[in-house]
Amino acid sequence: MSSLKSGIDTKNKPFNALIEQIEHVATHSTDPMLLTGPTGAGKSLLARRIYELKKQRRSVEGAFIEVNCATLRGDAAMSALFGHRKGAFTGAVHDRAGLLIAANRGLLFLDEVGELGLDEQAMLLRALEEKTFLPLGADVEQCSDFQLITGTNRDLAQEVHAGKFREDLLARINLWTFRLPGLRDRREDIEPNIRYELDQFARRSGTKIAFNKEAAARFLQFATSDSATWQANFRDLGAAVTRMATLASGGRITVDIVGQEISRLRSAWSDLEPDQDHELLESVLGTDKIKSMDRFDRVQLADVLRVCSQSRCLSQAGRTLFAVSRQDKKQPNDADRLRKYLGRFGLTWAVIARDSQCATYLRRNELTA
Repeated sequence: MSSLKSGIDTKNKPFNALIEQIEHVATHSTDPMLLTGPTGAGKSLLARRIYELKKQRRSVEGAFIEVNCATLRGDAAMSALFGHRKGAFTGAVHDRAGLLIAANRGLLFLDEVGELGLDEQAMLLRALEEKTFLPLGADVEQCSDFQLITGTNRDLAQEVHAGKFREDLLARINLWTFRLPGLRDRREDIEPNIRYELDQFARRSGTKIAFNKEAAARFLQFATSDSATWQANFRDLGAAVTRMATLASGGRITVDIVGQEISRLRSAWSDLEPDQDHELLESVLGTDKIKSMDRFDRVQLADVLRVCSQSRCLSQAGRTLFAVSRQDKKQPNDADRLRKYLGRFGLTWAVIARDSQCATYLRRNELTA
């Protein structure tokens, strides 16, 4: 079993093949790696496992340095990554080495790299290519020979198109790009991951917890069903297991505890749906156009876009959307009906397939327009 899987006996064949490829690259290359995928898919944990594998194979000697770029802004971002000299800006009362120096001869993991500003991106590119950079307020360049892994849940190519990410930096960091699937795409791996989360809870708390038979069957049935959306992926699953284990009296998770957790998850996911609808519509139409739409139209269009994202072509999406009404028509033309509906909002199938979140879903499922 690959050490990159944290000892979890995963069953999903595409995921296992992906891990095998990542392990091969990690042990044969020092070039940057880009891990993509939805929030909570396990990018941070995988990056640390890659580091441990590299250290075991002696391809790194230094430390593993992780930073969430979404927490860095302005001078603080420059200072955190590249360091500064005393007096470089207001509040810089001491010299600071920076994370690139800390990662020298080690591995730097920049999670949510798409959140970096353009200035930081430019400096990062130079540090990657030349192994040198200039701290804020410094006259002498610093050197750091680090390996880099970046993570993002964004479409960086789309960010380049929008002028928010440097094309030259993307070209440098995406030599090895691996997309981690969400939990919904790995339902056969939910059961072994539940066992893993229980083991992690036991290590943290010193208390071994288990499901009783009926409770285990009920939670697994829910967890692998279509009604379990796992919007935060493994973060949702880990939190759910932690809550149930904490409430377990006598070391057993009961049916009642499972029922409470299922209700909690359903409520939490339901509360998040409007935000997801807005994000999906915004990626296709833009903020200004959404403001001019009735709420009814927003809800309906968001559902249509989700169906389109899961369909191979316009005709398949039409058959799904008009499955009931098409039965009353002798010659149903579902594709034409859907085409006209999308046209009301200035959309075409080609636009949906090329842009927005839908494009990400389409590429993930290897769908074409």
